[in-house]
Amino acid sequence: MNTATSFARREWGPLYGAVQTALATRGWRAIPLTLASVCLIALLQIVQNQSWGRGFVQDVGFVRAQDPIWLALLRTPLSLFVPAPSLPLWGALAQVLLVFGIAEICLGRPRTLLVAYVCTLTGTFCARFGIAIGPDSAFGLPVSDAQVVDTGPSAAVAGLAVCVCVALRAWLTGALVILVMVIEVIVKPNMAGKEHLVAIGAALALCALAAILRRRRPSVSGDRSRPPPLGP
Repeated sequence: MNTATSFARREWGPLYGAVQTALATRGWRAIPLTLASVCLIALLQIVQNQSWGRGFVQDVGFVRAQDPIWLALLRTPLSLFVPAPSLPLWGALAQVLLVFGIAEICLGRPRTLLVAYVCTLTGTFCARFGIAIGPDSAFGLPVSDAQVVDTGPSAAVAGLAVCVCVALRAWLTGALVILVMVIEVIVKPNMAGKEHLVAIGAALALCALAAILRRRRPSVSGDRSRPPPLGP
């Protein structure tokens, strides 16, 4: 029991302490980005379920691999908040509330936004690349996937989860997240699963870049107002 307790404290203690302290001292004010994201997802779901609103949501947030690149780039930021057709609304809301909330507290709002956008954008281009190389390759996709609506926060959630684990040195948890994504691709090798793996790769690249930049930059002692780094 002592060993298990020691492991739990080492693996999840910093995470629990950061979240508990932030919520206890600032309450919901600690996660305004997360709350805004949850409200935007719910709003877009309501709007697209109306006869007058589906066309609007499709024009501003639907991304398909067959779309021109410039159009996909314009729609990608908002596509993150359009619930994926294969994911129930409550699933999208729960993912964002939990993972975005923890990331906003542990990484800070700017870094959370950066990771979320980069991972979503990487997933968007992963679909194009997969279709271009064809279904016979490991990350290849059938041509029919070019018409699949590619929206939702799952790629961003996967990337943020890994970044938080790296920042707080929760190595086993991070490894489990990656393992689950690998199993997902093995069991169901579809576009979403492959995008999740690529998003995790992009998140790890951001962590490595942050670590390199931090080593080159002289440390500022006594500055506790800055959020934890993306990397170790």
